[in-house]
Amino acid sequence: MAKYVAEGHRVRVVTCTGGERGDILNPRLENDAQIIDNLVTVRRSEMAAAARALGIEHAWLGFVDSGLPEGDPMPPLPEGCFALAPDSQTVPALVAQIRDFRPHVLTTYNEIGGYPHPDHIATHKISLAAVDAAADPDYHPELGEPWQVSKVYYDVSFSQDRLVAIHDAMIERDLESPFMEWLKSRGDRPQRTATARIEVSDYFPQRDAALRAHATQIDPEGFFFQVPRDLEAEVWPWEEFELARTVVDVAEMEDDLFAGIDDDADSDKVR
Repeated sequence: MAKYVAEGHRVRVVTCTGGERGDILNPRLENDAQIIDNLVTVRRSEMAAAARALGIEHAWLGFVDSGLPEGDPMPPLPEGCFALAPDSQTVPALVAQIRDFRPHVLTTYNEIGGYPHPDHIATHKISLAAVDAAADPDYHPELGEPWQVSKVYYDVSFSQDRLVAIHDAMIERDLESPFMEWLKSRGDRPQRTATARIEVSDYFPQRDAALRAHATQIDPEGFFFQVPRDLEAEVWPWEEFELARTVVDVAEMEDDLFAGIDDDADSDKVR
């Protein structure tokens, strides 16, 4: 996102929920009563700070966090949460954003949500439904002029190849790898196939600033910040994506999310 902003594109992030039921994952803040009592406001402030760090636009859809159910058997999802909201409410909300912003590229979660958080999976479902609906002139015309998104990608994020490459490089340099236990626990989990690798090492500072902005979610001394950035830039300078849909011709492995999109198109935006 920071890369494309720096190259002159507009980027808008749409957040489906307010994170009302999110856990406080930073051990330095987990017992902070002021944060616990004002989590919604805190999460909004964190998102605003992350948006500034990346230079992006941001919008809230306003649905209520579903939380991450735990237990055996799993408890039911809370009434009124995003993951239980009907398509008749969720899809139009995202269609309105697509028709307003008119992006050529949309990135979202894959069908398992990256990991199976109910809100991630719901985001995947409404993203694909909204892409179809936004292009349909008969679908809620009051939401704006129809718009066809050219390409949809899933964020591959922490692929096995990425973890192994960084882990091995740290071991070779006699550094303690933060991914040792993670790699053991992942086992032979099926891996996503990346179809785009975007060189982003010049934008690691913006990325890290955006992560640290989410102070309730990111431990500044946690595993992610234990990887030396020069080492990361050497062995894994990319962010990876998996092409899910396209209406334009693409290469087998892309190095630009906008590849194949007409330079004369009337907007050039990524979301």
